[in-house]
Amino acid sequence: MSDVHVRPADLILPMFVREGIAEPAPISSMPGVVQHTQESLVKAAVEAVEAGVGGLMIFGIPTEKDAVGSGADDPDGVLNVGLRRLQSELGDDTVLMADLCLDEFTDHGHCGVLDAAGAVDNDATLRRYASMALAQAEAGAHLLGTSGMMDGQVAVVRAALDAAGHLDTGILGYAPKYASAFYGPFREAVNSSLVGDRKSYQQDASRSVADALAEVALDVAEGADIVMVKPALPYLDILRAVADASPVPVAAYQISGEYAMVEAAAERGWLERERAILETLTSIKRAGASMILTYWAAEFAQLSLR
Repeated sequence: MSDVHVRPADLILPMFVREGIAEPAPISSMPGVVQHTQESLVKAAVEAVEAGVGGLMIFGIPTEKDAVGSGADDPDGVLNVGLRRLQSELGDDTVLMADLCLDEFTDHGHCGVLDAAGAVDNDATLRRYASMALAQAEAGAHLLGTSGMMDGQVAVVRAALDAAGHLDTGILGYAPKYASAFYGPFREAVNSSLVGDRKSYQQDASRSVADALAEVALDVAEGADIVMVKPALPYLDILRAVADASPVPVAAYQISGEYAMVEAAAERGWLERERAILETLTSIKRAGASMILTYWAAEFAQLSLR
């Protein structure tokens, strides 16, 4: 009688590639997830795609950081090297996505360039995003995830891509992305340098659905091919409203804190792990997500093959 089904092809696997390590580094707050070397990234990506996972989202972790995130658009930077290697290995066998944000690359950990007062400079940040977009497209990414939440980011990235001839490179607009308490494990995953918070440019959880829909409308008007709600489980009401209103496909990101909660409870025997994984993913699909970013993507695909 069930009529909501999660398929491996609905899922996107977020992956971390780190510069300067000789073997994969476990992330203590996300059991089972690692920071990959370039070699292990390719191996794990191929395995995930062969199992039926629908796409990959790649995050880069550089050795050196600076105030403007210079490594983000460096063709020889860790993220762009990883994208090229995956493109060479997988081609169009999967949808290769790249995180288009500066927070992993800046020494202050914010998603943009800071002004003299220490606040994020929106327009200066957009110029960096345009450069990042070109670097990622040239490295082989099919879809760019504009996760920085700067005003006008989708329009600037779309214009830069079109001007350079990357007409088929798509944009996954993070709209809305909330200033959530559930990002904690991700900060470890990307060796974040952040001090403080991102409340000045991410959405407030206490705002209404109308606020979220306004963000979605802006991104769609600026050229987003897909829009995403992040986090997923604490915002299923938002996800449902966005899915009902959006003229483009809707994604949801089951983020690090959501993953860590289930893993920690399962480790203590407080819940049935595989049932909890399926139940959380089903709830996100039922709320309207066409695709789900989840750290369980590869495992779920393997379970589905049984």
